[in-house]
Amino acid sequence: MTERSSHPAPTPQMKLTFLGAVDGVTGSRHLVDTGERQILLDCGLFQGFKQQRERNWLFPEALRGLDAVVLSHAHVDHSGWLPALVKHGFRGPIHASPATCDLAAVLLLDSAHLQEEDARRANRLGYSKHAKALPLYTKADARRAITQFVPLPPGRELKIGASRIHLTPVGHLLGACAVRLEHRGMRVLFSGDVGRSDDLLMPPPQPPESADVVLVESTYGNREHVLEDSAARLAAIVTDAAARGGSVVLPAFAVGRAQALLLVLQRLRAAGRIARELPIFLDSPMAIEATTLYRQHGKLLRVKPREVTTLMDGVRIVADAAASMRLTVARFPRVIISASGMATGGRVLHHLKALAPDERNSIVFAGFQVGGSRGARLVAGERETRIHGESVPVRAAVHHLRGFSAHADRPELLQWLRGLRGEAPQRTYVVHGEPEAADTLRQAIEHELGWRQVRVPQQGETVAL
Repeated sequence: MTERSSHPAPTPQMKLTFLGAVDGVTGSRHLVDTGERQILLDCGLFQGFKQQRERNWLFPEALRGLDAVVLSHAHVDHSGWLPALVKHGFRGPIHASPATCDLAAVLLLDSAHLQEEDARRANRLGYSKHAKALPLYTKADARRAITQFVPLPPGRELKIGASRIHLTPVGHLLGACAVRLEHRGMRVLFSGDVGRSDDLLMPPPQPPESADVVLVESTYGNREHVLEDSAARLAAIVTDAAARGGSVVLPAFAVGRAQALLLVLQRLRAAGRIARELPIFLDSPMAIEATTLYRQHGKLLRVKPREVTTLMDGVRIVADAAASMRLTVARFPRVIISASGMATGGRVLHHLKALAPDERNSIVFAGFQVGGSRGARLVAGERETRIHGESVPVRAAVHHLRGFSAHADRPELLQWLRGLRGEAPQRTYVVHGEPEAADTLRQAIEHELGWRQVRVPQQGETVAL
């Protein structure tokens, strides 16, 4: 008979695999394998350049044994691949703050609708390179994913096996939180997207909890926000376009950015800085739903309750597609807020197609534009763009309001990291940034904070914790 060992079984080694947002700012997916459970931090959609978007169609083998997902916030680059994950058979819980659960439900259904519409249009007009264009996922996939949401209020503890999960608000977007995972003494902190200290809608980020390993975003890791009066610039753009007999189209993220733009336009109207009679249209069903949710979760905002309740006062709602098409062909001065924010899809494409060729009009992008997106190309000066398979000349004035960004810049990211409780982390991984931005922040963390073991990981890399 073999003598049984008196030594305890070794603790399984924790591993961290970077499955997205490590060579760009989309597709946020970070897999923590505790040796007992597999927990995915974020489940984002890849956007921008084609080689990035093609990753959406691949299913990483590392996710075959996934137990749970924890979302930092609802933006599609952090949540938008959930329906694809579910389509591949995932049936586990998806944890997020209550506001994130509410917003993500709206975003996922809209994303699925766009996937289906784009596939139908490609098949109808024949510009797909495939025999038959198929959606990445459907509304049915999105609905199934939504049924798997399990709200986790910030400050509460969630147990997944021997792991404990906490959420800490970080501004940026309604419900956005940093995620802290502790497993048998090892503490991993994931920043999600960190907001600004002077954001229009959200309070400043709360200080992060202590951690041994930190994953920090770097969207603006190589930049400082310009000191511009974005409201004054927007007022001038709107007034000048109206004086020319033109219109202003504002491609806007339906969640967060649309509400910030509504707030600024309402303030400009009230102050008499834009004409009260100039019609403002909100042409995005998702933005309409999201604005309702912002009002429901108004206590999470830094805006006065009265301003939250009056965001839609005097704004003309465009609910259905037929009304949207009528607005597209109309020829009178107006302001149109429509999704998507980087002009990668949605109703705003029809408005751009109609308004971009006319030099009397203005196109205003507010906030960050992912490299390779139509918004980034237009901001860079592209004078012709392809929409729905057609070449569209761009004679309208194109403006970029950087002050509307909801991302912390390099000094603000460093300030958030300085607030880390306890000793400096053993290791820091810089994620969610273009290569230059990520490496610039890496150097800043090393030189200004004096932290050791700071790295920018590679796509698909696995590290032992």
